Amino acid sequence: MNLFKKEREIHNGPSRSSLRWLLGMWVVLGMFACKAPKNITYFRDIPDSVRFAEVNQTIYKTPEIQVDDILQVTIQTLDPTATTMLNQQGQSVPGTPPSVSTAPAPAINGYLVDKDGNISLPLIGKLQVKGKSTDAVRDEIQAKAAAYYKDPVVNVRFANFKVTVLGEVAKPSSYIMPNEKVSLLDALGMAGDLTIFGKRENVLLIRDNDGKKEFVRFDLNKSNLFTSPYFYLHQGDVVYVEPNKNKVASTDMQQVKRISIMASVLSLLIVVASRINF
Repeated sequence: MNLFKKEREIHNGPSRSSLRWLLGMWVVLGMFACKAPKNITYFRDIPDSVRFAEVNQTIYKTPEIQVDDILQVTIQTLDPTATTMLNQQGQSVPGTPPSVSTAPAPAINGYLVDKDGNISLPLIGKLQVKGKSTDAVRDEIQAKAAAYYKDPVVNVRFANFKVTVLGEVAKPSSYIMPNEKVSLLDALGMAGDLTIFGKRENVLLIRDNDGKKEFVRFDLNKSNLFTSPYFYLHQGDVVYVEPNKNKVASTDMQQVKRISIMASVLSLLIVVASRINF
């Protein structure tokens, strides 16, 4: 009689308590797996039903040149050989790699703004540039170059316009921008956009301003982002995307998955051990 009862228990599989415990583990796992992230849509204050909408945008202001910036200066005339010395782009300055890498950063050719806010150009001499825009410096150089060249055409731009994007983005890194008119969305786009775990309602901008740090927060869910005076970035700005609560939940879900797998393996071992003992 006892032998028949034992054989029936083995054929029936694990006990009811084991099944209830295993079922409870799968329910917890399902709760984590079905939890969808919220607030992942940009500009949610513009309804889907609106076919056309207008939002005022902040006026773009050319960034001011600061100490340690590198300027690329080119002067063109009817005789290209006359300005060869000027267009050698100054000294080579160690640059910043466009992505995280162990390789050495490529050198940047240009004129480094010294601690006094000056650059030194051949023939033209020392020029105070700190606090000025590249347009203003261009006009000054053009006026000075006109004393030596006929109808010179001058171009001044940043050679190291760097923006750093950190946190929950696809490709966190420091990026050298191709031009100086760079918006917050441009920087996020270069970093591959936010991951699904990025906190879109609380993106942080960190900016150096005359030796002080400025901290500004953006809500990508709202269209008033375009009206912020910080919408356009400056050289050296850092954008940080904070992880949301779902990042923590996803980590917990991975732990629940591991526990569930271990529970399944343990349950299987119990069944196998029961059959072996029989």
